[in-house]
Amino acid sequence: MNKSKRVALALIVSVGLVGSSAVFAAGRLKPAGVAVAVARSGLTVTPDKAWNKGARPGRLSESWTLDGLSINELTFYGGIADNTTLFREVDKTNRPLPRFSKTMLLPDIIQLFESSYRVALTTPLFTVETVEPAPFAGADGFRFTYSFAVADEVKRRGEARGAIIGGKLYMVTYEAPRIHYYDRDYASFVKIAESARIAVVKKK
Repeated sequence: MNKSKRVALALIVSVGLVGSSAVFAAGRLKPAGVAVAVARSGLTVTPDKAWNKGARPGRLSESWTLDGLSINELTFYGGIADNTTLFREVDKTNRPLPRFSKTMLLPDIIQLFESSYRVALTTPLFTVETVEPAPFAGADGFRFTYSFAVADEVKRRGEARGAIIGGKLYMVTYEAPRIHYYDRDYASFVKIAESARIAVVKKK
């Protein structure tokens, strides 16, 4: 089994975060220039180019890709509620995932994210690189970058942007191999993240 197949298998077994481009070629296309709701929530984004919808790593999350989730991956977290995990549980008895709290501050959110990855991907190789406040979806939010590696030992880089709005966590992350792919599609991620809006539900 070659390295690309090993990494796809490892991540599909864990939480379904990545896979081969062939798996997602038939995914529903998200056309450019059209605002769409993501992650079964009021979070909407407007992609600058056509992305394919891929996996659902959690009940209120979904991933998009251009070339396969092992090459480039956007993941949206739409309104993660208090006492809820980011991903589906992998092994709740022996390796329970940490849970979000609406009282979390930025360091707590980063710790939640890092711990969730360490458990879900079974990797000790996760490093937070930069952290700063940044607006998201019209609210005071955050931005942090990180790197990690999984079964194939290919180093991946990522960036997360998000905010706690109405006591719920809204976030979008972008990940790709450090060499070539991360820089290639980074600008598209920034445009999508900056287009994020939270739909206002009108009371009847």
